[in-house]
Amino acid sequence: MKASKLPAWLHKADLDVLPLAKASTIPASWYVNAEVHEFEMRQLFARSWQLVGEASSLRSPGDFRVEDTAGGPVIALRDKSGELRAFHNVCRHRAGPVAAGSGNCRVLRCRYHGWVYRLDGSLHTAPEIGDVEDFEPGDFGLVPLEIIEESGMLFVAAGAEATIGSLAPENVFARIRERIHPFDPGQLGFYRRDSYDISCNWKVYVDNYLEGYHLPQVHPELNKILSYQDYKTEVFDGYSLQYSDIAQPTDAYSPGQAFYYFIFPNIMLNILPGRMQTNVVLPLGHDRCRVVFDYYYEDIISEAARTKIAEDISFGDLVQKQDIDICEQVQKGLACGVYERGRLSVKREHGVHHFQNMLRDAYSRGA
Repeated sequence: MKASKLPAWLHKADLDVLPLAKASTIPASWYVNAEVHEFEMRQLFARSWQLVGEASSLRSPGDFRVEDTAGGPVIALRDKSGELRAFHNVCRHRAGPVAAGSGNCRVLRCRYHGWVYRLDGSLHTAPEIGDVEDFEPGDFGLVPLEIIEESGMLFVAAGAEATIGSLAPENVFARIRERIHPFDPGQLGFYRRDSYDISCNWKVYVDNYLEGYHLPQVHPELNKILSYQDYKTEVFDGYSLQYSDIAQPTDAYSPGQAFYYFIFPNIMLNILPGRMQTNVVLPLGHDRCRVVFDYYYEDIISEAARTKIAEDISFGDLVQKQDIDICEQVQKGLACGVYERGRLSVKREHGVHHFQNMLRDAYSRGA
């Protein structure tokens, strides 16, 4: 790599990958610089797999859903033949949205000027555009995305070459399913979605997620449930896993193991006996992000299950608010100018080191 190709804020020495015992964290500037955020949106998120939501929302031909992803606004649908498709939710006329919310439709009609698209993305009608010279409708179809269904969830990416690390997403999920067997996320029922807007850079939230080091200080209630001394981290190509025995089961946490999967760059799967949360971290700016939680359970119907679900969601909200508070304080610390970089615990911060090295690699390839 030639130094002249690096953005002014990106220094070659910051891209060096060192063993955990010798490594420092990424620099504070990567969390507080608006140029870094713009670079990440173009070079990282636009090229990565993004979680849209539960696959059960697209069961029938014509079913569609619109989501904001870190790669931009997306529409996912099932076309007339039953094939899954996804497109950027951006009209080729003047960038208006071609759909909103979710439902069932026969065509997609732009909500700005009424251009109409078929469910295969091709342009059907462009009102009052007849006098425009050299206009070829075939050149103005919606921009497609790759879409896959894995373990009951929908994922999209901007190209067939997109991978998770060096792996195809189906290979990553095959490995996850093998590890958590006999638990099967694809058999769970979707219950609800919550979201939290947080005044911190998205990487602050991910760093925090990737270590149990902060449990005794930030989450005393959760720390009583999980086995902190036995809390382990394993890293793989493009993803990582933290896991622990549930030492003290509660109404929300049944006996068994807790698995916390992170899929680069911004997807989390929290898998516990009888349920799963998915977390997606959406960058909103260099100092703002949104975390979207989807809740899935084995039983979402019985009265006993709903009582347990209420306990689970209430406890999850407590944990999330604790994380929000510490992440927002960390963002202030990163921005105040007295902190440049730190060191990492070899015992407790293997996942953070792994994530930050994947960032270094992504920045290198994008520069």
